Amino acid sequence: MNREVKEMTITQISVYMENKPGKLAEIVSELSKAGINIRAMSLADTSDFGLVRLIVSDLNKARDILQGMTLVFCNKVLAVEMDDKSGALSVILNALNEGDVNVEYMYAFVGKQPYSAYAVMQVDDMEKAEKILENRKIRMLCEEDLINFTVSD
Repeated sequence: MNREVKEMTITQISVYMENKPGKLAEIVSELSKAGINIRAMSLADTSDFGLVRLIVSDLNKARDILQGMTLVFCNKVLAVEMDDKSGALSVILNALNEGDVNVEYMYAFVGKQPYSAYAVMQVDDMEKAEKILENRKIRMLCEEDLINFTVSD
């Protein structure tokens, strides 16, 4: 039996930008003009620069646009679905901790469906984290979910 295995990671775009008024608005405006939907976003800053992390509806188009503006790189991250209730994130983080997987950074957001939420995270051992989450029946998003926005109800 030849069964296709879905990779349970998504690609995130990270953008370095000057920490000046209007720079974030410029990035978001350019993506908006191109019809690219920002599914999730995180911004961290220092006095001189900011780091914007984006999950978008059209990765290749967004990368092409942003590379013309600033320093951009892409990397794989995990995105997990959870209930939007107290303790749901704790279950995920405790499972990873028990498996000795370190979460390097994370951002979370509520979902379109009532009582749904998502966490995007970078971990130190992606393969191990995927196995742990799969064994715990924690749903991970894949690239197809972002394109079709087929997150479960």
